[in-house]
Amino acid sequence: MSRKKAPADIIMPATTKKLRCAVYTRKSTDEGLDREFNTLDAQREACEAYVASQKAEGWLLVRDGYDDGGFSGGTLERPALRRLLADIEQGRVDVIVVYKIDRLSRSLMDFAKLVETMEAHGVTFVSVTQSFNTTTSMGRLTLNILLSFAQFEREVIGERIRDKFAASRARGMWMGGKVPLGYDVVARKLVVNEAEAPRVRRVFEIFAETGSGIETVARLRAEGATSKTGRPLDKGDVYKLLNNRTYVGEAAHKGQIYPGEHQGIVPRELWDRAHAVLQVSPCTRSAQNRQQAPALLKGILYGIDGRALSPTHTRKCGRLYRYYVAQRVMKGDAAGDASIVRRVSAAEIETAVVDQVRALLRQPEIVVGTWLAARCEAPDLTEREVRDALHRLDPLWEELFPAEQARIIRALVERVVVGPSGADIRLRVEGLAGLVRELGVVAHAALSAAA
Repeated sequence: MSRKKAPADIIMPATTKKLRCAVYTRKSTDEGLDREFNTLDAQREACEAYVASQKAEGWLLVRDGYDDGGFSGGTLERPALRRLLADIEQGRVDVIVVYKIDRLSRSLMDFAKLVETMEAHGVTFVSVTQSFNTTTSMGRLTLNILLSFAQFEREVIGERIRDKFAASRARGMWMGGKVPLGYDVVARKLVVNEAEAPRVRRVFEIFAETGSGIETVARLRAEGATSKTGRPLDKGDVYKLLNNRTYVGEAAHKGQIYPGEHQGIVPRELWDRAHAVLQVSPCTRSAQNRQQAPALLKGILYGIDGRALSPTHTRKCGRLYRYYVAQRVMKGDAAGDASIVRRVSAAEIETAVVDQVRALLRQPEIVVGTWLAARCEAPDLTEREVRDALHRLDPLWEELFPAEQARIIRALVERVVVGPSGADIRLRVEGLAGLVRELGVVAHAALSAAA
């Protein structure tokens, strides 16, 4: 009679541990990625087939795809890789599967960081075309050797690219990048854009004449000059243009200058004049410009739109011409608006304001107020002496330094508004005591000079 087996004698099959596998693919350039079946697809297909072959070992493919198209293996700053590392840290991945190890990284140092992160979270790494196990010391040695060759290959490729670029620049070839204003690219060569070239020359001409980047921008905007994209030129654009040797038909590479294959736009004489100005420090140029073109009404001259007029100047045949220009004109948004004064002669408006100030200095109340204010510093000063000093100040106005003239004007003039019908000069009548104190100092100085 046979005995029935007890339940303990029955052999139960072992449960296979499920391993979640993430496939990572990478391509250094984005060339060909728009094809129906590209390099990333080929890498993923091979990796998925390998995961399927390990199904008996419990390998399961995760749904998320991790594909970096157009990213170098020399950096870890790749969107799909960062997402994969985040999933590893959250415990969503057990195995990383790649076609070749250099798809994950070409840098030995970066790969060491990746392996450290994997080991910290119990994640293994598999290459479909290279057999090794990162959990063993021999596997890590093999991996480091392969990575060393991958890094070496990347550095050699980089050196070849740099050498080729330098050799091409030495021949004056255009090697790509942002196309400068004044040129177009035809058959991978720079060709002069005849519509834009005068704009480039104009930048050099104005800067050589004025010696000021701000003034150059103001003049260019008044003339409607724009960048290649139609944006008004700013100060940064001006200095980039001035320092671009492409405009004199040259090619620059790492401090070396070579004759270019392209035609220059700016004559050498004009380039030299502009760069002679650039050799002078901006602070020195600004001081020279302020000395040559003092702006007596800067900050107190406005248009009827409530916006200030900015001082500017130009030279023609060696003669200096000064103007105040409306802000809207400088920014290029005053087209068709007849209600504003686009620009006004500095000499005319300043003369009108100074005449008003001189008339004010003759007023009896100003004389008395000046005397009272001056007595604080000179108790023996008489009203007659103050009146005589102010009268002497009138003819001496032209002898004052521009800074002293501007200080007196700002003490007595609140605002000057210009419009199509003329100028409205608003004098300061409130707070007379504070204003005449300034005049008292001037009068005392004038008396001292006369003595």
